Amino acid sequence: MARPGGDTAAIVAGADGCPGGWICVLLDRSSRSVTPLLCRSSEELLAIHPEPSVLAIDMPIGLPDSGDRDCDRIARTLLGPRRSSVFPAPIRPSLAAVTRRGADAISRAIVGRGVGAQAWALYRRVLSLDRLIGPEEQALCVEVHPELSFFALNGDRPVPDAKRSPGGIATRRALIDAAFGPEAFPLVRRAIAPIEADDDDLLDALAACWTAHRIAEGTAQRIPADPPTDARGLRMEMWF
Repeated sequence: MARPGGDTAAIVAGADGCPGGWICVLLDRSSRSVTPLLCRSSEELLAIHPEPSVLAIDMPIGLPDSGDRDCDRIARTLLGPRRSSVFPAPIRPSLAAVTRRGADAISRAIVGRGVGAQAWALYRRVLSLDRLIGPEEQALCVEVHPELSFFALNGDRPVPDAKRSPGGIATRRALIDAAFGPEAFPLVRRAIAPIEADDDDLLDALAACWTAHRIAEGTAQRIPADPPTDARGLRMEMWF
């Protein structure tokens, strides 16, 4: 499979969901400058300008009809103490539900696992992306998990502290400073109001952007190496 992006593409981007919608960080690979954007919807996210060669998104892309995805299982193994940050991807039949109770019933009937409030909160974003991203769009839009990005930034070691703890914020901030320079995070923080995105959201978007840059450079890793496709032909994979 040809990897997304390309060596000559100047702009890459990483995106993470936040209270205000999506925090998206663009990186100009030539000047190394970052530009933060706040997108209110998935439609706005996929229409950002300038168009990046890679858009790395922290959200499931490619959904199973039943069971767990291989990429989720592998990610949990790699992350060890941070494994709980990898939520099971919704099964596609449950996306048809309009209430958490309905999604819970469908999921329990098919996989014997319910849908908690935290998982249900992600359903609308997952569904909106699923309607916008097909196999053709997956040449641009790739799934990432920020904890895997931080794993790679940290020398292929899980970050020991939870991301919202003081130690977790400090460690991830230091990793982002080393990757982008110490001015990048303050620039993004000044541009995005705290009510719209927390510090950990900004750090996750920057980590996703770093992975997008690695994909464009040809140095990123993908799990699994030969990903299966879902019923819509989407690859079920993660990059880091």
